[in-house]
Amino acid sequence: MKRFLAVLAIAFAPLAWGQAEEIANPDPVVESRLRGLAEELRCLVCQNQTIADSHAPLALDLRNQIRAQIAAGRSDEQIRTYMVERYGDFVLYNPPFKATTLLLWVGPFALGAVGIALFVAIVRRRRRDDAPRLAVPDEAKRREMEALLREPPG
Repeated sequence: MKRFLAVLAIAFAPLAWGQAEEIANPDPVVESRLRGLAEELRCLVCQNQTIADSHAPLALDLRNQIRAQIAAGRSDEQIRTYMVERYGDFVLYNPPFKATTLLLWVGPFALGAVGIALFVAIVRRRRRDDAPRLAVPDEAKRREMEALLREPPG
């Protein structure tokens, strides 16, 4: 019996890795709501795409979760709330401005300001280092130069 169960487990193991597919005959109303919600949610794998645009397996799973919640009669706000509770504010393509998302909103500007400050500091240092330095002559050298300036050319 153990051998039979082992064979079954090996035979069906590839199905455990199977990926849910998109619906073959989608309902246009559900798909319209899904598209609207999917445009507002970030793909947590790609991070620069919405789940509507992403082809990542997680994005497909999230779209299927949204379909199931729409079929269960949940509102768009309830679905958004569910996604935020499960994945955090980062799942929203435009997260709200609050204490927990402060770094998402201010971080790029802070990095830009640091970059500009470093650029200005480097440029100023180079200008200062490249400026010609005038050597102060000693007293004997100064007298010699004055004497050369007083002599008539010739």
